[in-house]
Amino acid sequence: MSNSIWLALALVLVFEGLGPLLAPRGWREMVGQLAQQDDNSLRRIGGCLVVAGSTIAYMVYHWV
Repeated sequence: MSNSIWLALALVLVFEGLGPLLAPRGWREMVGQLAQQDDNSLRRIGGCLVVAGSTIAYMVYHWV
């Protein structure tokens, strides 16, 4: 894998770890609420996150 992929993976892990590190109680409640959502709602949330991440990556790639 290229260095950019490893850097992206590292940043994902850092951001994913911030929730349980800084606010474990709130993070646990949020995960509990997500677990109660139906599949279509979770797909929409996932789709929005993919679109947002792709847009940000595109903008950063073309502005730098």
